[in-house]
Amino acid sequence: MKQRSKASGKVSKPRRRKTATPKRAIPPKAVPGRRSKATTQEPETARLTRERDEALEREKATAEVLRVISSSAGQLEPIFQAMLENAVRICGANFGVLFLREGDALRRMAMHNPPPAYVEEHRRAPLVRPSAASAHGRLIATKRVVHIADLRVDQAYRDAAPTTVLLVEAAGARSYLGVPMLKDEELIGTIIIYRQEVRPFTDMQIALVQNFAAQAVIAIENTRLLNELRQSLEQQTATSEVLSVISSSPGELEPVFQAMLENAVRICEAKFGALYRIDGEKFHFAAEVGTPLEFVEHQRRRGPFQPSPGSQLERVLRTRQVSHTDDATVEFATRPAATLAGARSTVAVPMLKDDVLIGAIFIYRTEVRPFTEKQIELVKNFAAQAVIAIANTRLLNELRQSLEQQTATAEVLRVISSSPGELEPVFNTMLENATRVCEAKFGMLFRYQGDRFRLEASYNAPSALIEYHSKRGWFEPRVGAPLHHLLQTREVVHGNAPPVDPAESPSVRLGGAQSSIAVPMFKDTDLVGAIFIYRQEKRPFTEKHVALVTNFAAQAVIAIENTRLLNELRQSLQQQTATADVLKIISRSTFNLQTVLDTLVESAARLCEAEMASINRAHGDGYRQVAMYGFTPEFHTFMADHPVPGGTGSISGRTVMKGETIQVADVTTDPDYKMTDVVKFANIRTLLGVPLLREGTPTGVIVLARSAVRPFTAQQIELVQTFADQAVIAIENVRLFDEIQDKSRQLEVASQHKSQFLANMSHELRTPLNAILGYTELMADGAYGEPSEKMLGILKRLEANGKHLLGLINDVLDLSKIEAGQLVLELSDYSVQDIAQTVRSTLEPLAADKKLAFKLELASELPAGHGDGRRLTQVLINLVGNAIKFTDAGEVVIKAAATDGSFHLSVRDTGPGISAADQAKLFQEFQQADNAITKKKGGTGLGLAISKRIVEMHGGKIWVESQPGQGSTFAFTLPVIVERQAEPA
Repeated sequence: MKQRSKASGKVSKPRRRKTATPKRAIPPKAVPGRRSKATTQEPETARLTRERDEALEREKATAEVLRVISSSAGQLEPIFQAMLENAVRICGANFGVLFLREGDALRRMAMHNPPPAYVEEHRRAPLVRPSAASAHGRLIATKRVVHIADLRVDQAYRDAAPTTVLLVEAAGARSYLGVPMLKDEELIGTIIIYRQEVRPFTDMQIALVQNFAAQAVIAIENTRLLNELRQSLEQQTATSEVLSVISSSPGELEPVFQAMLENAVRICEAKFGALYRIDGEKFHFAAEVGTPLEFVEHQRRRGPFQPSPGSQLERVLRTRQVSHTDDATVEFATRPAATLAGARSTVAVPMLKDDVLIGAIFIYRTEVRPFTEKQIELVKNFAAQAVIAIANTRLLNELRQSLEQQTATAEVLRVISSSPGELEPVFNTMLENATRVCEAKFGMLFRYQGDRFRLEASYNAPSALIEYHSKRGWFEPRVGAPLHHLLQTREVVHGNAPPVDPAESPSVRLGGAQSSIAVPMFKDTDLVGAIFIYRQEKRPFTEKHVALVTNFAAQAVIAIENTRLLNELRQSLQQQTATADVLKIISRSTFNLQTVLDTLVESAARLCEAEMASINRAHGDGYRQVAMYGFTPEFHTFMADHPVPGGTGSISGRTVMKGETIQVADVTTDPDYKMTDVVKFANIRTLLGVPLLREGTPTGVIVLARSAVRPFTAQQIELVQTFADQAVIAIENVRLFDEIQDKSRQLEVASQHKSQFLANMSHELRTPLNAILGYTELMADGAYGEPSEKMLGILKRLEANGKHLLGLINDVLDLSKIEAGQLVLELSDYSVQDIAQTVRSTLEPLAADKKLAFKLELASELPAGHGDGRRLTQVLINLVGNAIKFTDAGEVVIKAAATDGSFHLSVRDTGPGISAADQAKLFQEFQQADNAITKKKGGTGLGLAISKRIVEMHGGKIWVESQPGQGSTFAFTLPVIVERQAEPA
């Protein structure tokens, strides 16, 4: 849409000497003969420059946030602060706040550049509960972006909502942008930035803050996982330390209890702890850590005791349950722990052996801060270990007469402690010692999963029996077999002869077994396996033998659980490391997409135990592998000639069609899977496809393959989904970088053309044109002889047209200076009345020639203004000149008033009016209303654009109100006092 420009008068006004505005050596802007090139190149250059700068700024901010995330493991504050700082800075906001959800409220976790009043409110009330009508309340309720151009006109402010009033009145907030932080559609926090002026945020700025919100969620999740990992490591270390003390202090309970209490008090952030043993009906003080001396002396003085009715220890004795007290001074105010030791929050955990209470562990805090479920679980674990330690000690004391049994137990414990994560040496040692101490011939350990068993380890078993079970794999025990009986009764199976036909018993038929003992392995109440030992003669096993194997079974369960936890820990660490490595490669290889994709597929395959992996992207009607791992060179060649088809016939097609993760447990049994030649060529059985989603739209697929039927776990799938997200980020980064590179090249070429154009115009137009005008004026003044009347008319027309042309050139140069940031306002005092009178005296002859009424409607006693009066005169001349140019009958009126510290000026005409479509582009450079009248009147389309920039540099705004056939009103407002030049929006 083309804009109206300044007036171009063809009628000369009476000659008078005027004080010419000093002319500056401004680089010229446009050559009339090449105007079409300028009109297209100038705004394109500005737009491309702006888009490039904005994109680079966003990329720089995102990179900075990612750097802070990677360098602040487990620390959310620097991450939140970096996000807020970048969001406020890039979005041109004044301050910002980040909240995290805490129950039914929100806690301010980070602030950037907050006004003092807002800081004071944060100090007074760190938790906020926004009203439903407020902007923040709507953000919480809808879980969607809330964008308010002006809080003063928001309903919450009109209803005097306290938080909204505080923001507007005390913090000066006007424009508001709130973005939710969502994890699995659950609100976990919000990011809010404010402007202290009415200036809405752009879509790109909103998208940037949404991106920061997503990164904040990732950082929170990573921090949670890291803290859980650290906590798990700390608990594992404590458990390992206790087990080490148990193994290194056979028969000594005091160091075991001391180690347990020290670790429980330290990890649970308690002040002190105590352990009580029960002997018959009385308790005695067995161990303590950090306990105040007065409380310790009290316990020692009273010796064995029965707990008082209503005491916490009596509650544990009565219920056999954990007792957790938020404040002992409330529930047990008169008890010694509260009166002598200052106990407040307390947890008491029973030590149960076969549901019989044998003691209790207490840990205390001297402030009111309840213990968490995880901390209580840790103490329960220590209590269970204490029970095990007590039982082991009892067994050890009972077995002191049997050095062989003691040695066997110690050896097994040694293997457990020295083989973290390795079950085979633990099982082998257990079976070897159980077989030797129990005077058996061979032993076997079976693992149980689902409804089936599998041989896991053996000692001295006949090779035929081992081979049989190796081929057998997972199996369901026959009815009547010892394993079946154990599974049914969940008890030790002990007999002198096999209960089934020897021909049906592999241990009898292939191992020659005559007597056996089968001991179940339980984790809590779940069966996880069984230990068998066999004799090849009929000789019953003793109760001590049963007790020993039962002990080994318990230790086997501990070893299995420790190994599981350790493997999970290793896997978690490995995954975290792999994710960090990938992020590092993404940050270091921004422009090398292939390196990132190759690393992703390799890491995904390695961590998820897949033999093969690839990243497939759309290519024609199918898909091509852009990164592959684990495939042979022959397969690469094969796939180059056989692209992956779309649709349900391939894992890539299915994944893209559904836009979600797809797993095929066994492709050889899937009737819809059509890539049978690929399956045979690469020996593929299990397939996993995870989509690469960009804004919800699949752009590719990560495919993992196994050569055996073994489905991927949920944890592995989640890891691949993380890699898929990183692949999308990498692909998008490269795409954006390529776009920026291309636009930068375009800008460079355009800039060169522009510079050449302006240099030519400056020399070729302004200098000769000024000379022409000078000589014309001299000739008109009679410097070369008195001109004739006809000649004088010609000279006047020549001078008028020359000045018009010079004005057009000056418009282009002014616009260039504004865009380059070189136009500086000359701030001084001015009078609106004087400006209006100057414009009237300048342009009244043009109005008179067209028989138009030219009126001034100025408010009385207008205050003196402070700004650039010369530039404001230029604005008003542009507006009035346009009004006179396009008005053929009626009037042109200048109106001026002042209210609330601002001038309000308008120019109203009775011209043809402007359509809504033309109004939308009226203030753009080189644009005019696209109609026959405009074409007839002429002009460059720069006057209104320059006027808009000048008004905005004064901190004001300009607009038009018009309807076709009803005239137009161009109005602008600006502060009465302009202290400094504002940057145009």
